[in-house]
Amino acid sequence: MEKAELEELRGKVACGAVLETAGFAVDPKESTRRAVKYRRGDDIIIVFHDGQGWFDPLSDAKGDVFRLVEHLDGLPFAAALYVVADLIGFVPSEPEWKRQSRERMPDLSVPERWSARRKPWPGSATWRYLQDARALPETVLRAAVAQDLLREGPQGSMWAVHRDAAGIVTGWEERGPDWRGFASGGTKLLFALGDLSSLRLCVTEAAIDAMSLGALEGLRPDTLYLSTGGGWSPATTEMLFALARHPGAEIVAASDNNRQGDIFAARLKGLAVDAGSGFERPRPEREDWNEDLKAKRRKKDGSEEEKDGCRMLAGRLKGEAPPG
Repeated sequence: MEKAELEELRGKVACGAVLETAGFAVDPKESTRRAVKYRRGDDIIIVFHDGQGWFDPLSDAKGDVFRLVEHLDGLPFAAALYVVADLIGFVPSEPEWKRQSRERMPDLSVPERWSARRKPWPGSATWRYLQDARALPETVLRAAVAQDLLREGPQGSMWAVHRDAAGIVTGWEERGPDWRGFASGGTKLLFALGDLSSLRLCVTEAAIDAMSLGALEGLRPDTLYLSTGGGWSPATTEMLFALARHPGAEIVAASDNNRQGDIFAARLKGLAVDAGSGFERPRPEREDWNEDLKAKRRKKDGSEEEKDGCRMLAGRLKGEAPPG
């Protein structure tokens, strides 16, 4: 088959079609408009580039639709061509949230769209969502609002800002009762709650987890609570590396208590080695820090029996400087 024919075939079949026919289903709570997560049991595939690219977050596997067939079925490339060709015309189903997102891009820039939204206030829809559904205490919400980290999103959702090293808004995490996404046209860098000069760097996978860990720890004054928003761009690595290079800095890999969280933590450990910083890997008792925070509130309300706090791994990796 000629290169032009391969390109034409590749453009006619989306990765979602391969996954759906292989028994995968979209996980709407873990998907965004630009990155759709598919699950089949413990198997996870992330699809991006409008269905033309994919990667396995639990391994190094990635590629186009042909490589996806090879990865799933263990077929040689020649056989994968026939499998893909058979899927021409198959249109994978889309969740309702993804269909609704196909709207005209706004004329305002990312920072302008951020500035056009109101900050949450006690009693607002976003404040109630974070306080009632997510169990975040008023002290943490007031601290986040004071640092200009939150905005009122549509239908009671929350926007949690990501900024670059110069403080420019690059995007925001979007979370709500029935919605999870990232700013259209935005770039994931870092959400940061706390003093930017802090040496203890707690890195989570979501802004709500960063705020939840802050609540569980009482917003330690020596700690910067960070979120990558589930992404890991070269720019994110550069920002984390710059923070970790300070003498006495320590990276705390506060990712989820699951396999994907362990892979995330392993990346942070490698970054700590490169930066010469300390390293620690705490684990939430449940899947993530917000689940732990909600369990703590249920216990306080008398609706759940007491359980131990978060489990901490004893191992600590030391760089040239002692942990902060």
